[in-house]
Amino acid sequence: MTKKRKRQEDFQKVKFKVGKKKPKLENATDTTFKTKAIQIPEQLKEDGVLPTQNRKLNIKDLLSQMHHYSPGVKHNALLGLKELLSQYPFVIDAHLSSIISEVAAVFTDKDSSVRGAAVHLLQFLASKIRAEQIAPFFPLVSAHLSSAMTHISEGIQEDSLKVLDVLLEAYPALLTDRSIILLKNFVELISHQQLSKRLKSRDKLSWMLSVNPNRRVTSQQWRLNVLTRLKKFLQAVVDGSSDTEDEGLQEQKDNSHSVRNPICISWKLHANNQQPIQLFESGGLRPKINSSFRLRSLTSVMDSAEKGLSSAENLKGFIEIIIPLLIECWIEASPAQSAPILGNLLESESQQLMQQVLSIIHLLWKLTKRHDETYKMELWLRMNYLVDFKHHFMRHFPYSLQDTVKHKKKDPCKSNRNCMKSSNNIDHLLLNLTLCDIMVSLASASTLQTDSGWLDMIRKFVTDTLQDGSKLNSKQVNRLLGVTWRLMQIQQNKATEPLIKAVYTLYQQRNLLFPVRTLLLKFFSRVYQKEDLRTQRIRSRSKVLSRWLAGLPQQLALLGLRNPELSNQLIDIIHSAASRSNKELLQSLQATAARIYDPLEGTLVLLPAEAQRRLVQLVYFLPCLPASLLACLSRCCIMGRMSSDLAATLIGILHMRSSFAGWKCQVQDNSVNDVDYFSFLFSTLIGFSREELTSLQGIRGKPHISQTQLSPIRLYLTDLDQFLHHWAVTEVICHSLSTIPSQSQCFDILQTGICKYLVGLVVIPDSTAGSVLCAINKLLDQACIISENLHRFLASCCYSLLYFLLTIDREDAEHLQKRDMLWRSCISALALLPRLLRLMLQSLQVSRICREELPVVAQLLRLLMQHGQLRSHMITNEFLVQQIIKDIMTLKSGEVQEQWLTDLHYCFNIYLASHPQTPGPINTVY
Repeated sequence: MTKKRKRQEDFQKVKFKVGKKKPKLENATDTTFKTKAIQIPEQLKEDGVLPTQNRKLNIKDLLSQMHHYSPGVKHNALLGLKELLSQYPFVIDAHLSSIISEVAAVFTDKDSSVRGAAVHLLQFLASKIRAEQIAPFFPLVSAHLSSAMTHISEGIQEDSLKVLDVLLEAYPALLTDRSIILLKNFVELISHQQLSKRLKSRDKLSWMLSVNPNRRVTSQQWRLNVLTRLKKFLQAVVDGSSDTEDEGLQEQKDNSHSVRNPICISWKLHANNQQPIQLFESGGLRPKINSSFRLRSLTSVMDSAEKGLSSAENLKGFIEIIIPLLIECWIEASPAQSAPILGNLLESESQQLMQQVLSIIHLLWKLTKRHDETYKMELWLRMNYLVDFKHHFMRHFPYSLQDTVKHKKKDPCKSNRNCMKSSNNIDHLLLNLTLCDIMVSLASASTLQTDSGWLDMIRKFVTDTLQDGSKLNSKQVNRLLGVTWRLMQIQQNKATEPLIKAVYTLYQQRNLLFPVRTLLLKFFSRVYQKEDLRTQRIRSRSKVLSRWLAGLPQQLALLGLRNPELSNQLIDIIHSAASRSNKELLQSLQATAARIYDPLEGTLVLLPAEAQRRLVQLVYFLPCLPASLLACLSRCCIMGRMSSDLAATLIGILHMRSSFAGWKCQVQDNSVNDVDYFSFLFSTLIGFSREELTSLQGIRGKPHISQTQLSPIRLYLTDLDQFLHHWAVTEVICHSLSTIPSQSQCFDILQTGICKYLVGLVVIPDSTAGSVLCAINKLLDQACIISENLHRFLASCCYSLLYFLLTIDREDAEHLQKRDMLWRSCISALALLPRLLRLMLQSLQVSRICREELPVVAQLLRLLMQHGQLRSHMITNEFLVQQIIKDIMTLKSGEVQEQWLTDLHYCFNIYLASHPQTPGPINTVY
């Protein structure tokens, strides 16, 4: 028993008591651990450099999410980008490269919502990014666009057109730089290649329209969507060309008589050697530089792909591909393929497709005219496509629109064949006119007999459209006039008269829109210029054109200020015809001149300065200038409603039309009567009409009247602007009077006018008094005999003016500016006429004036004695001066002698009492 117990002690089992924990083993692993929080405050702070949006994501976070596999994450990233960039626009400039590359990359994303968000973001960016900013990254955008347009997925192709719309709207010039690649993409969107059955080899592949039943829209609608974008793209190419032409009225390149902008030359600057005269060779308006070096054209060093459609080879290649496809589209939409519709009526969708087909062909035709060898290109187009166009396009011409019948209130517009637009805003007239424009461009005068059949159809359609009285918009009229002009070029004989008459019928419609009226004026002006050149050899004028020209002056008089732009166009056409001595227009202009040049409500005084200048130039072309018209022109000159420079131009034109211009050849009989011409000059010199002078006689007191007790004339003080304008006109009148050969007779006429209309007036404007003195100074010579009445009138004017100048308040800045001009006129008159100075001194009877006027008289005497030009005359009248001074001393006796009286005594003793023999050139400053 004892041994067995001992043996069991080595492996004795430990007994645990209830409620006690199991003891730990000696080799047990301690699995306990302690944790502490780690705080990194810098990472929890918002980024202070990059702004964030509402979800606290900055630009880098959002751009990184664009690579996420989930469409929802990418969609939210695009929306976040738009939100962030709209709040912080400056981020665009800092991350422009990354933004453009990431947005362009999702053009081909599989999810439609992502592509839609990308289009919206691109549209937002286009309004914020300028073309020069995105230009370095645009090849990448264009590459992604091409990838989307040629993608196998139909949805991506459809969304690529939306991207194209945004880029065409914002960056048309950048997009057209890769025209060759994009044009091929357009072709692949609606067609596919096939091996031509006519050729056994695979050298040439033809294209045929493709049909995809998996699209959400019909094949015709899909082609319409693609062709609409192609038309916009080609329009951008045409607009980006160097030569910009009007769509309808295109100037021919061989027309050497096209209108050019004239060069404005200021002869005053040339006369003073302030502006050199530059001569141009060959009579051109641009200087021709003679150089032995020539710069190589940039297009010659580029390959054909870089040239785009500016290369004739590329343009021909694209035309050969696209025209057959367009004809197939036309055949599908033509009335022959529409079973329910008979004749030439079209459904709206078919009409839209046909309109896009013709618009694309029309734009391609315009591009062919931008090349140097235009004649060869037109001949190539005629040889290849005239037969197909006649067979398919002209087969059901003209086309009209079939509207959906609705049993509602009858619309009278729908029953009218010439209703321009239907309920879905489709213009079927523009469709017919575009077709006419394409077809007439393939005809010429040499092919007139061959093409007479379809040309007669077009001519009849154009004539009927012009004469049916419909309201046309500017786009329709532009295309219509373009077709009319081309028809007139093809058939240059009396057959063009019905076309001109039809256009004139449209021109006579009332309430025409301004763009429409402008187009019609340009058309008639162009026809007139061409006819005027032709009638130099063949004297046959269009009666309709003569009637149109004769009505232009009356239209100008009626238009007035209602539309200055239209008035300018009328003036330009009238000026052009008047310079060509058009008899009908000159007669009409003569009859309407009194209304055009009316000083109160005439066209001349209502229009802006540039139009006034053109109207003043028209005076030169008037056959006759009667007294009534000269009276209107005189009032226009002096009323201040046109500038003094323009008034000077008008006076110069009338002088050139008078018999005093010094023409060696005989002047037109009875153009300007001498008596009427002198009446014009005198009325303009006075500056006021007889009625205005009569109304001034009743004005009394300040601030409009300057009055002195020593002169019977009171001065009416004019406004400064009126005074300066009148003075500038006066200088021109004086110059015209001085150029008349017989100065003594001219002076007698002026003297008679002054004595008849001015002598005896009590109130005279200050500008009129100064102008009379200025004219007397200009015309007076030794042969002139001045009457006593004129002497006394001029003496009174001189003293009234001098008294006004010496009593001007220093704070009166307006009248202070008159002082130098009036002072020079008075001093010059007193120096030229010694008797005038004596009469003025005799009128200074100081016993009749109040004491407040004595210092003014003393100051005047002192200034006259100090003036060098009057020194000798003052010495001659020394006794009068001495007597005036004594009278002043008598009135001031018993009072304290003031400073002005002391200065007067000093000047008298210095300048007169000592009798200096050599007066110096002293110019008194008052």
